[in-house]
Amino acid sequence: MEIKRSPFFHDWEAGLKSEQMETSIKRYRDAKTFYKSVDETLDPDTIMYSVQCLTDPDVVGGHLNWGISKLEPVTVDGECNMTRGHFHSNLDCQEYYWCAKGSGLLMLMDETGTCWCEAMEPGTLHKIDGHHAHRLINTGDEALEVICVWNNDAGHDYARVEAMPFPVRVFKRDGKIEWEE
Repeated sequence: MEIKRSPFFHDWEAGLKSEQMETSIKRYRDAKTFYKSVDETLDPDTIMYSVQCLTDPDVVGGHLNWGISKLEPVTVDGECNMTRGHFHSNLDCQEYYWCAKGSGLLMLMDETGTCWCEAMEPGTLHKIDGHHAHRLINTGDEALEVICVWNNDAGHDYARVEAMPFPVRVFKRDGKIEWEE
């Protein structure tokens, strides 16, 4: 019997390592529209978040992707850093988020626009229904790192969130988290 080494490695400090890994970086200049206001004091090249992922090249139902989303501890005119947020194109596809580091919120929104959050801290596991839009929000003072597992045919429907945006915004003011609806 031959014992082979996996082509994938998840280093808890350095992230994913694989020739098949893809990395996407979202800088402030590309994320300005996510926030309530523009912060002219923030360098446009500031890294807001990155996503490392291992995606199955064969888009086949039942195949899975594995990724790490890392949100930096940045605020935009007091608003907590967040991902763009999306529905899945294939609403039958669920997703799991597992918080590995940091603290924050998983904001969820159903198809009628009702919104709620789940608190994220190391070890929390979050099951995301395929019919719920979702976004990550870093409310802490260190990077929020979340491991994600999703069907490779789930897709991302950003246009639907742009047409019906999340109705709640999260701010950090004087060290306290505040909501604006």
